Order: sequence, then C-alpha cells, then structure tokens
Amino acid sequence: MTSTIRESKAVKAGAIAFWLIVWEAASLLIGEELFLPSPVSVAARFIEIVPTSGFWTSVFFTLRRILLGFLLSVAAASLAASLSYRLQFFAVLVDPFVKIVRATPVASIVILVLVWVRSRNLSVIISFLMVFPIIYTNILEGLRATDKDLLEAASVYHITIMKKIRYIYLPSLSTYIQSAISISLGLAWKSGIAAEVIGLPDGSIGERVYEAKIYLSTPDLFAWTVVIIILAFLFERFFLGLSGYLLRRVEE
Repeated sequence: MTSTIRESKAVKAGAIAFWLIVWEAASLLIGEELFLPSPVSVAARFIEIVPTSGFWTSVFFTLRRILLGFLLSVAAASLAASLSYRLQFFAVLVDPFVKIVRATPVASIVILVLVWVRSRNLSVIISFLMVFPIIYTNILEGLRATDKDLLEAASVYHITIMKKIRYIYLPSLSTYIQSAISISLGLAWKSGIAAEVIGLPDGSIGERVYEAKIYLSTPDLFAWTVVIIILAFLFERFFLGLSGYLLRRVEE
C-alpha cells in the first residue's frame, strides 16, 4: 500500500515536472517575458510578493468573501433540496431558477449583480449563485436515490427522523455530497475571482490580477494566478477532508 502511494506521488511529481519543462521550453522559444515568462521568473516574483502586507490583505479579503458565499450557498441549497424532496410544488418552483443560473454566463451575472450590490460584496453573491445549482442538484439526486425499502422498513418500526437521517439518508448522500463539494469549490474560486476582476473591489486578488494585466506585468499575472490555484487547491482539500470526517463521525 505504501509503495503504491509513493509510486502515485512520483507519477504526479513527474507529470508536474514535465509541464514545467514544457513551459520553460516555450518561454525560451518565444524569448519575450512580456508574452510568456519563465517558471523561474514567476517563482521569483511569487517569492517577492508573498511576504508583503498587501499580499495577505488581498488574500484574506478574497478568501473571506468566497468562503462566505460558498457556505451560505451550501446551507441554502441543502435546505432547498430537502424541501424539493418533500414538496413537489417547491421542486417545480426552484427548477427554473437553477436552470437559469446554470445556463447564464458568469460575466453576465456579474454585470447584472453589480447594478444592485457594491463591488466589495460581489464575490459573495457570485460564489453563492454559482455553487447553488451544483449543491442543490447533487443533494436532491442523492435524496431521491435513497433506498425506498429501507425507508419503508424505518416507517414500519417507527424509527425517528434523526435516526433516518443518520443511518439511511446520510450514507446515501455521502458520495453525492463529496462530488458536489469537489466540483463547486473550484467553481466558487473561478467565479469569485472573475467577479473581482470585473467589479475591482479595493484590496482584492481580482484587483491585483487586473492591475498586472493593465501594467503588462506578466510575471505578476502568472504569480497571482499561481496564488489562486494554490488557494483553490487548499480550499478544496480542507473542505473535502472536513466533510468526509464529519460524515464518518455521524455514521458511526
């Protein structure tokens, strides 16, 4: 088992090394940092900006808002999915909203929302809206996939609703919840940063990305992109680990 894990990590490290070499080769071939900086110059710029106070101010500004939007969306979508599972008319009522949000481009939603809210709160709303359809759909599908025979048996033996949730619904929902979180976390970051690039709230990561583009500072643009990728990865690992741990604890 341990050797398999090591081999898997070695393969992943090799894949990353391969693409870094391709990146370096392409940078050397183009020969112009303005169009494609090398991995070394991006890493150097990354190391320069991380210790600055402005860097951490931007990171926490964006992190707080995307996290808030994500958590609010998870709570609202879970409640809506539960109501849709129990009440058919509610499912019919929510369905158009879910389909419209899912089909509308992020840029269009951002511009529309900017009419009603301040740019500082824009990433909260956009993250909320982009995550909602994914969480809602997955949880509703998980609820509908719950074993009907088990539910009938639970009703016959007068099992309490809390025990039904713990021993019947949650095991059925576990895979759907993990899948929904995995997909929606990346989307929350992408849409939240896109909203900031358009709305330009002061002190946000989106503003830093936009400034790098305006001033043609390509190494900065790549460095901030690396920051976003790292944050999104850590965000995903944390919530997947937390949700998995909580689900296991509840089911024990």
